[in-house]
Amino acid sequence: MAKEIRLPQLGQTMEEGTIVNCLVKVGDEVKKGDVIFEIETDKATLEMESPADGFVKYILVEVDQTLPVGEAMVVLGEKDEDVPQSFVDSLKGSAPAAQASEAAGVATAPEPTKPGLSKPTDKVKASPRAKKLAEQLGVNLESVTGTGPAGRISEQDVKDAASGEPAGPEVPAQEAKLGEAVPLNRLQKITAQRMLRSKQEIPCFYLSVKADVTKLVDLRSRLNKNSDVKIAYNDFIIKAVAAGLEKYPVMTGQLAGEIIKLSESINIGLAIAVPGGLVAPIVKDANKKDVEQIARDSKALIEKARSNKLAPADLEGGCITVSNLGAFGIESFIPIVVPGQCSILGIGRIAGTCVPDNGGIITRKLMDMTLSVDHKVTNGAYAAQFLDYVRKLLEDVSIFDS
Repeated sequence: MAKEIRLPQLGQTMEEGTIVNCLVKVGDEVKKGDVIFEIETDKATLEMESPADGFVKYILVEVDQTLPVGEAMVVLGEKDEDVPQSFVDSLKGSAPAAQASEAAGVATAPEPTKPGLSKPTDKVKASPRAKKLAEQLGVNLESVTGTGPAGRISEQDVKDAASGEPAGPEVPAQEAKLGEAVPLNRLQKITAQRMLRSKQEIPCFYLSVKADVTKLVDLRSRLNKNSDVKIAYNDFIIKAVAAGLEKYPVMTGQLAGEIIKLSESINIGLAIAVPGGLVAPIVKDANKKDVEQIARDSKALIEKARSNKLAPADLEGGCITVSNLGAFGIESFIPIVVPGQCSILGIGRIAGTCVPDNGGIITRKLMDMTLSVDHKVTNGAYAAQFLDYVRKLLEDVSIFDS
């Protein structure tokens, strides 16, 4: 019996999606759980699985087409089934509300159960390209940990397994020539819309401070000699910010009518440069983790971001973002608050600086920190106490040296 597959809601805030890649063609057999499309949402590019078995009879959409949730995309049927054109025509442009909200994305009449048939439930979840690559490289997929949605194994996961260690891809510079018109990709359009909204709706004030991170630099060097995961400066900063949010919880808030609604958990965004733009996935429950666990989580998020495998859950629920441009030699900058969050912390480079000391001069390692804050949520004095507390934690380092 013919059945249509519709665009499911792949995230809580998803209203539409753009087709990045179609992985099937008319006549192909697909099984429930096979990846059939790659869909770009307002947050990430995600793999869309088939919610049913069947043979592809019609493909109703095209690559680069943007669809509302619930739009019909593919018609499946039995191998020798003749699907009438009238059925296909009735699907085009339709997006029933009831079906749009169903994660399965399928609308069809009930089919009679066929006795004597059973499907294995222990199937390894991997994209078709990952399966093909695994065969070429001789990688056992059962031994690979997937970083895709719902633990699905991606091509990058297979490559990592083949090489024996995870590889963080470089972010290539955007190619452009003088005088040409450079089209915006979807991520750039979304970023532009959100930053405009931030500037229009969030009345910010800005606080700057220099932190003496001489002890932190030494601690990081010492810890990385014995740690099985490389700890970045951002990991220390996220840990300190999480502790600061515990002490100053209003910094997690959002204005909701006549109240300020505080976050139920401390989730911190980490701004990451990716090809074509910038994303800020979330380190969840950062206050409950030590710096090594934060480093592991951050590394996993960076790898997923740069391989375009972030899931909606990786991008939702943040109450502050850390944006560090120190690696580019930037001394300080004023970051723009992400809509839905109270503040964002901009981090500059760590620089050796001569400072006065009891009538003499010594060299210390200083780092600029700039906090942008939504004045609707809190005031300058409260935010200043928060920033000063974070600075002191980074200078004292005892919170990390456990």
